[in-house]
Amino acid sequence: MHTRGIVMSSLIVLIGANGACSSEPNGGPTIRYATSGPIAGPAGEGHFTFGAATAAMQIEEDQPESDWHYFTAPTSAGGLGRGTFVDDASRAIANSEGDVGLMVELGLDAYRFNMSWPRIQPTKDGAYVESALAHYDGFIDSLVSAGIKPVVTIHHFSSPIWVDDFRNVDAMPCVPSATDLCGWDSETGADAIIAEVAEYAGMLAARYGDQVDEWGTLNEPVNYLVASYGAGLFPPGKGLIIGAPAPMIRAIKNYIRAHVAIYDAIKANDLVDADGDGTAAWVGLSLNHLAWTATRQRYPSEDPVDLAARDRIVYAYHRLFVDSVRTGGFDSDLDGTADDAIPGVTASTPRLDWLGVQYYARVGVTGQFRLSDIFAFTPCIPPLLTSACTDVAEESHCVPAMEYEYYEAGLYEVLVDYAQRYPGLPLTVTESGIATDVGRRRSEHIVRSLEQIERARLEGADVRGYYHWSLFDNFEWIQGYAPRFGLYTVDRTQPGYPRVATDGARTYGAIVRARTLSSSQRGRFGGTGPMTPETYVPVGDFDAYACRRL
Repeated sequence: MHTRGIVMSSLIVLIGANGACSSEPNGGPTIRYATSGPIAGPAGEGHFTFGAATAAMQIEEDQPESDWHYFTAPTSAGGLGRGTFVDDASRAIANSEGDVGLMVELGLDAYRFNMSWPRIQPTKDGAYVESALAHYDGFIDSLVSAGIKPVVTIHHFSSPIWVDDFRNVDAMPCVPSATDLCGWDSETGADAIIAEVAEYAGMLAARYGDQVDEWGTLNEPVNYLVASYGAGLFPPGKGLIIGAPAPMIRAIKNYIRAHVAIYDAIKANDLVDADGDGTAAWVGLSLNHLAWTATRQRYPSEDPVDLAARDRIVYAYHRLFVDSVRTGGFDSDLDGTADDAIPGVTASTPRLDWLGVQYYARVGVTGQFRLSDIFAFTPCIPPLLTSACTDVAEESHCVPAMEYEYYEAGLYEVLVDYAQRYPGLPLTVTESGIATDVGRRRSEHIVRSLEQIERARLEGADVRGYYHWSLFDNFEWIQGYAPRFGLYTVDRTQPGYPRVATDGARTYGAIVRARTLSSSQRGRFGGTGPMTPETYVPVGDFDAYACRRL
């Protein structure tokens, strides 16, 4: 028997609505999955949806009015030249019909994606671009015709340049105008941004409500705000988290207000119950989750200062948004107690039907150095902030392309924590994946993630699905095109950017089509032990911070 397998007797164990486990050789018990169901509401209880996810900015060509275009474009072309130029990404517009074919090949129940806001609304005061919407008309028609459920996110890390035009460095302080609303941190422009994104969401809901019932407002809002407005790594490149962070807190509150406005706009405009479950629209959001580990000088720490830093960052990343949109309270100093309000939201009128859990890694955090009095923690950000980085417990779990550690049980821990903290809130794993060039590692990641989800379901967590990140290789933000997360590789050196199935696609497709994670598959790929090694060449100290053991 494989050492990573779980020794089981021949006893058949029933898991109720979650499916059935039966004993087979080599691995843990076979896990069987019920059919796909709604992401929220009683009709979805016990069902399980298999999907894949992408984001428009990361896969679509020809988005010249986007913030990421100008952020990454060469200075000779009017950009800032930050990182790798996004250029034409994975050419998902040209390949859209073939990409639907990939989903059919896998047997997917659903596809989570967003429509490009910059493509649809390139200028603030201009009409929505009908040719852009026509593309999405056809794409959604193709999904629905293929029996694949569209799950649509409204804002996924990218905006039209007029939301916050960082090219206007000489126009400071920023004064909102039709060409620059000055960003989520703006005291005077954020209200207009919220109104615009809500109107945009309402338009999409009215146009596609007869085919789409499941909507997400925001993708990984804390990650997005920290990268865009806190650390300056994403456009608009503002570094607000150091020192007096009042503008950063303002950006967080405004983004929460945007979620509420988008939620209300979708509910008001999607009036068609496309799947017949009795509700026209289920609206949620997806948060980024990490297994945060208290750290001191790159070693695990029991120092109360570091433990407090860990608890504070868990609260900021995992709970702040959920608490705010469920109760209407806003905690402006991150001390665990609401001291402000989100207008229009109360405990009796929450704005969250479901929660998306996105999980990738275990990451260190220290309180030894404080970003500010409010952000009283320093996370691992190699190579900038390395004292918070803990070396991996098992070297093969390092993900060198992303400089972090894959830790299987972290997904289970997050799901169980949510189930206990927010009973009655349906959960879906809306992203989980691994950057790798080794096919077997992706198979291991898929199987191990599904095992951790099943652990949580057996303990009563209402987890309704798993969406693998990503369907095919894409533009991975500041990391460019080097990290490969795709079930299908994309060869950007060849005409047409051909997609080729990885071992992960074959493993995932076999699980999805059979609606079974077999004992044999678990024995080959599952458990929590060593993974198939990934060869990498360290570059100076950068790779050492997360990819070697002390």
